[in-house]
Amino acid sequence: MTSREIVVDITPPDQPVLSASLTPSFDYTRSTGPVLGAFFTGLRDRRIVGNRDSRGTVHVPPVEFDPHTRAPLTETVEVGSDDGVGGVVVAWTWVPAPTDVNPLDTPFAWALVRFDGADTAMLLALAADGPEAVSTGMRVRVRWSAERRGDVHDIACVVPEGYDDDNAVTDAPPTDDEPVTGIVTPIGLSVTHTAAPAESEFLRAIVEGRILGRRRSNGPEVYVPPRDYCPSDGVAMGEYVEVADTGTVATFGIVNVPFAGQEIKPPYVTAYILLDGSDVPVQHLVLGCEASEVRIGMRVRAVWAPESERPASMKAITHFEPSGEPDTDPATVATHL
Repeated sequence: MTSREIVVDITPPDQPVLSASLTPSFDYTRSTGPVLGAFFTGLRDRRIVGNRDSRGTVHVPPVEFDPHTRAPLTETVEVGSDDGVGGVVVAWTWVPAPTDVNPLDTPFAWALVRFDGADTAMLLALAADGPEAVSTGMRVRVRWSAERRGDVHDIACVVPEGYDDDNAVTDAPPTDDEPVTGIVTPIGLSVTHTAAPAESEFLRAIVEGRILGRRRSNGPEVYVPPRDYCPSDGVAMGEYVEVADTGTVATFGIVNVPFAGQEIKPPYVTAYILLDGSDVPVQHLVLGCEASEVRIGMRVRAVWAPESERPASMKAITHFEPSGEPDTDPATVATHL
């Protein structure tokens, strides 16, 4: 193992801290089971299906277990009538300025709607000409989505009865499709992350191909990435230290299960790597060898993205790979987890 420590003199920054818009997201996938499967199959076929509990209450959406006896519920009930699905507004609130995450791009109301034949209410978007056109107790009917796939979005919204609905769906519902057994729900969050001063210094350095840490004021430990204040005592951190882009695998896991959006074919390794000169491991991929060959104490080195393509993030290092050096005694990294 080679050691490397370069103390970096960073004067008060003449550049602002960094910020970036981030949109973490994933597709939540689940099986429906018989109760919710019947509900989503009904939505796809332009029907509202609920179920009845031991006291005769009809739940829409259906519930999987009786709220009184906790027994599984098996009696399904279709609500609505032959001329469509209607109901009454139990409560509502007006949305004057919809955002891009709302179901409608024009002002609308969120409404709790109790469908005819149901005893519970369902939260749905209500399209209306203005808040003066909405009232508790008003009659509404379902506007179906033109393309239905077996999830709650098959109901585009509800509209007041008698509403001149140019978007009404008039096609015949499917009758021979397979029951819905699973749904995929995209989940995402848009945030603006503003990096703290120490994090900004770290990100500027990593674009240049350098890894920056920071030493505790009250001890010898070097933290990577650097902090502004020590998490153990709250004291402002001390000097910046440039550490090596080589290190030791402190612990690791092998990813064997494929998932949506996966960029690397399993199996592959994600590991905590103790960089030379650092006292806190960083998490990253270990590639360049079979997953079964990775081990605690293995020596690795960073593989950098081309200089012109490095982002201000840990993706500036595409992965780590075996360095070919002799393994480190695992006992020496055990205290750094």
